[in-house]
Amino acid sequence: MTDERRAALLPMLALTAASILWASAFIAFKLAFQAYDTMFVVFARMVVAVLCFMPLYPRFRSQPYRKGDWKPIALMGLCEPGLYFLFETAAIKNTEAAQAGMITAMLPLLVAVGAHFILKERVSARTWAGFGLAVCGAVLLSLLSSATENAPNPTMGNFLEFLAMCCAMGYTILLKKLSARYSPMFLTFTQAAFGCLFFLPLMFLPGQSLPREFVLVPALSIAYLGAASTMGAYGLYSYGVSKIPASQASAFINLIPVATVLMAWAVLGETFGLGQYLASALVLGGVFLSQDRSSRAAPGQNPASRNGKARG
Repeated sequence: MTDERRAALLPMLALTAASILWASAFIAFKLAFQAYDTMFVVFARMVVAVLCFMPLYPRFRSQPYRKGDWKPIALMGLCEPGLYFLFETAAIKNTEAAQAGMITAMLPLLVAVGAHFILKERVSARTWAGFGLAVCGAVLLSLLSSATENAPNPTMGNFLEFLAMCCAMGYTILLKKLSARYSPMFLTFTQAAFGCLFFLPLMFLPGQSLPREFVLVPALSIAYLGAASTMGAYGLYSYGVSKIPASQASAFINLIPVATVLMAWAVLGETFGLGQYLASALVLGGVFLSQDRSSRAAPGQNPASRNGKARG
């Protein structure tokens, strides 16, 4: 394999691995919530990630800093993990892991729409049509869902997951701008550190309680969330985004719903009815329709040169 091919393949492999790790996070959250409260699970996840990063801290201290970048870095952290996990954890408490995973397929469309309004990038009529179809599919998926013991309010849960994807859209755009100046691992570390500060006081809100006992599977799920789904997945995703355009990188998120449905069936025993499969097909069909092939880079064009505004 030539160096050029390897350079093109590595970001795609990193983004694929990140998507699979994120898909498994829906399952790990469900398992962790069986014994521990929401805010403790998210805070502990961030602490585990920070501890995993500590051996790399000397390298982060030498990271050049551009004056004023604390603002977009803080805003990135507020989008994700801050608000993102507030919405997503509430979503997973109310809906099935497979349904929440299906809603994540809308992220590439949200990134395109967000880039249109924030970065003034052109969005084709085909992309707008795909966005509308995917939204209709997500709404239909929620309407066809019925409450269960593990998913007491799937309609609310799916809507909260959609809000989480809106936060992920802001995160992706900010990450693309910052990755031009900072290493992927440094940005992932700052996210985890921001998450620790953000979620620490939230553990003491009314309705939340600190753990009173150690439960093996939920505790291992938290460790997995911090090490694999936070340090591993975000690090891989940050690397991928730093090498290819944000719109291309976000397309790998489409792997999450497929992997989540399979994992939720295998681990949690979740299944879809015929109507939910049809609604899911609308979501994925909208994502496929939105892919405007005329805007892709021509052969030989450097992909990183596109979306120049996104690199700021």
